Amino acid sequence: MAVTEQTAPARQGQPAEERHATELAFLAAQDPGPRPPGWVLTPRAVVTFVCGSDGAELALPERHAELPSKLVIPPKFVGERALVERCVVTLAGERGLLLTGEPGTAKSMLSELLAAAVSGTSALTVQGTAGTTEDAFRYGWNYALLLAQGPTPQALVDSPVLAAMRAGRVVRVEEITRCLPEVQDALVSLLSDRRISVPELTATEDAVVRAAPGFTVIATANLRDRGVSEMSAALKRRFNFETVDPIADADAEAVLIRRQAVAAVQRAGAAFAVDDAVLDALVTVFRDLRSGRSTEGWDVERPGTVMSTAEAVQVAASLGVAAAYLPGGDVLDLLPGHLLGVVRKDDPADHARLLGYWDGPVRRRAETGSAMWRRLWDLRGSLS
Repeated sequence: MAVTEQTAPARQGQPAEERHATELAFLAAQDPGPRPPGWVLTPRAVVTFVCGSDGAELALPERHAELPSKLVIPPKFVGERALVERCVVTLAGERGLLLTGEPGTAKSMLSELLAAAVSGTSALTVQGTAGTTEDAFRYGWNYALLLAQGPTPQALVDSPVLAAMRAGRVVRVEEITRCLPEVQDALVSLLSDRRISVPELTATEDAVVRAAPGFTVIATANLRDRGVSEMSAALKRRFNFETVDPIADADAEAVLIRRQAVAAVQRAGAAFAVDDAVLDALVTVFRDLRSGRSTEGWDVERPGTVMSTAEAVQVAASLGVAAAYLPGGDVLDLLPGHLLGVVRKDDPADHARLLGYWDGPVRRRAETGSAMWRRLWDLRGSLS
């Protein structure tokens, strides 16, 4: 298969506000309704940006030379519209929003999309880790200036949280439960009092920074993760919790996986050439192992590893890259090896569970005469 020549992107990891700049500008012009303080879009337009316009072509009320007159807004998050609406209402009320759920359910993507649509930027982000310090939520110092001038406003280095407070924007805290409890609790007073005190600048007008209207926090936390720190009851009370569940509709998940995998392979400079039947098999395996039950109703032993949509996207993208750059043979033959790589990430016993899946649903489907599942059954030896 020939690899298509494509222009390499300027950089990896383009933020949502840049990827979807035209849509954001279009929605800002298309819906001139009332906005909460500091918002660049109306709440209704934020929901449309995230969930799409249901295939409807939106039109601008007046002509803008730099924007299309009509535009269909595609969905970017596959999930309940009601969940997104609740998230938007929480942010409009300037209350903290905590997105929880299993790994790979697009919590981070949803928080990025919401921040971009509400504030125009998703860059104000704190990545929670065991090494995250309280400075990441408050402030630090430019030590060269601190030594030369002493504690002055010029020597102060804003954290993403402090920058969001000054500008009245949304700040994102990724993996909040990976932060130590004493670090997490730095957010309690911020979410309650909406101000940060700078004791080093006492007796100056910069001793207290008060949040501008529009400031709030979107945090994410995985339900199934190791090395997490329990949130205090005081901090939990300052957030509205929303659980992001795995995609319920198989067809919607398949469409999402294909779209994301195509984009990933194109970024790698190639055309996506994986047959839909292979992707259907991939989605079926992931959903069966995730739910513990096959589409036919047969019991399946669930692996300890989370068989998330995000993992399925990575496997589909890997198949697409292999087909583009290492052609030869059937790309279906590569699927068992990639599945094995996914299930063995957390628990070695999951290898046996994958073999059990092959000896159960895969074998039974092969016996019905399906050529694709018969080929997958023939590949069982590659899992040993």
